[in-house]
Amino acid sequence: MRTQRSHKPAGRNERHSAAWGKRFGALLVVLTASWSVAQSSKLSRDLQALPSSATVSVIVQYYNSPTIAELNAATGAGASNGKGLGLVKGYRWTLPRGQVSSLINKDSNIKYISLDRPLQGAMNNAVPAVGADIAHSLGYDGTGVGVAVIDSGVNNVFDLTQASGSSKTTRIVYNQNFDPSANTTNDLYGHGTHVAGIIAGNGGSSSCGNCDVTFRGIAPNANIINLRALDQNGSATDSTVIAAIQQAITLKSLYNIRVINLSLGRGIFESYALDPLCQAVEQAWNAGIVVVVAAGNYGRDNSNNNNGYGTITAPGNDPYVITVGAMRTMGTPSRADDLIATYSSKGPTILDHVVKPDLVAPGNLIISDLASTNDTLYSQFPANLVPVSEYVASNTSNVSSTYYQLSGTSMAAPMVSGAAALLLQQNPALTPDQVKARLMKTAYKVFPTYSSYTDPSTGITYNDQYDIFTVGAGYLDTAAALGNTDIAPTTAGSALSPTAVYDSTSGTVYLVNGSSVVWGTSVVWGTSVVWGTSVVWGTNTSGQSVLWGSSVVWGSSTTSGFSVVWGSSVVWGAKTNSNATAIAIGGDK
Repeated sequence: MRTQRSHKPAGRNERHSAAWGKRFGALLVVLTASWSVAQSSKLSRDLQALPSSATVSVIVQYYNSPTIAELNAATGAGASNGKGLGLVKGYRWTLPRGQVSSLINKDSNIKYISLDRPLQGAMNNAVPAVGADIAHSLGYDGTGVGVAVIDSGVNNVFDLTQASGSSKTTRIVYNQNFDPSANTTNDLYGHGTHVAGIIAGNGGSSSCGNCDVTFRGIAPNANIINLRALDQNGSATDSTVIAAIQQAITLKSLYNIRVINLSLGRGIFESYALDPLCQAVEQAWNAGIVVVVAAGNYGRDNSNNNNGYGTITAPGNDPYVITVGAMRTMGTPSRADDLIATYSSKGPTILDHVVKPDLVAPGNLIISDLASTNDTLYSQFPANLVPVSEYVASNTSNVSSTYYQLSGTSMAAPMVSGAAALLLQQNPALTPDQVKARLMKTAYKVFPTYSSYTDPSTGITYNDQYDIFTVGAGYLDTAAALGNTDIAPTTAGSALSPTAVYDSTSGTVYLVNGSSVVWGTSVVWGTSVVWGTSVVWGTNTSGQSVLWGSSVVWGSSTTSGFSVVWGSSVVWGAKTNSNATAIAIGGDK
């Protein structure tokens, strides 16, 4: 069985028709006492929250259009890269946060100063949606942490370099090829470079003088260990991927590899306890490496009347790893309007019924680095190149030769890998279980009850319920995780994903903590401690939480769909397409 990447070509954002509940527009996290800053009615709150050492791009609005003398006064206060915004009698400036108050003091004509906030789609929306922009403002960028990208290779693109005097030095600190079909570590497919950019891109190619948006990754100074396992078509075998995992463990101490990203998957054919790929990731986990895996792109698969449930791919079915589903940013930086991507695979896992995914993160229309115009993905989908106007203040109709747009849980997984790198930079002593527990506990847990999307190309409507098998413990919140100090037990396996059990007598599904130490204390799921009153259904009974009755999820397909997920048959064996390709090519438009 060949292991394939779990991505889909980019499409337009879905639109939802379900009514929203209460929206939350403000991110409220206290990260450090050193954030005390002078309050000013002329400064926006998010600007006031940033440390004085941060370099910020701001919009300065004036009561009257600024004069030459006022502009000179601004540059004298340390402002640079000025750009006139006559429509609002304003100017955009870049300057140290600590000089903003000085700017106000020098000019009584200033009305209000706010951050130049991004409003365009892709990574510039994904970063604030998961709170990584706040992490960056605090100085967390993944410095010193190694992330092994086991994928189709990683090209030495500009965004994966670091400043070194007058030259640029790559942050790809190690390269090795495991794919027998080609003797190269270059990315012939175009997937691995995109993934690496989401993890660690520094936005160098979108940081020009007239760039309005910077496509920066989650941990923009982390090191990348390029372990090429997927071929030019995005395929591999279990043995190839396992060999790459083994090498990551071998190199752990040399390159401080603390995270492995696996944006790939295949069907499940046996219990994770027997699956060699799952056992390999457990070895990496036990060696002290956080393993992050894409959930898969089968959420639209209703071929067995299961409404996409039970479609998590291996090795995302392993209870040790962090399995990640995909959200859509809806073209805004706020997470309050974000919705699940209909293609995102849902739990529980086939056969073992492990509760997955563990987290969800942005995975739709994600802009990151293009490997080259010779790679397979570009050849198949050249329209996914990003228009230059997405990040450069110009009227050009040209397309970028640097940035590419993809969607899928493959893009969501590296969001979590980057967040894990930031946590490990902050506290290198954290174990993989402690990282997993922290990310899951602090995840954003405000969702609608339902959402729906109609694919305009097929007319098919997909309905999603925001249950534990769809969104896991919630939406990645990097800032909240960095601001949290809770430490889970150091015992290996203390944060195992729990198991769901069907009680045929009562017709209900229960959550069983099993051997997991963390979830037994209601840190993540509990009855109301974390999830509130609308996400976990029922109350704790003898350590078991009732998830739902037999008819809540399965609707009119209760009998057939339920038996597929909860029966003992191997669903993947009956599929003609047991890899991630079929659903990956479709998806949200």
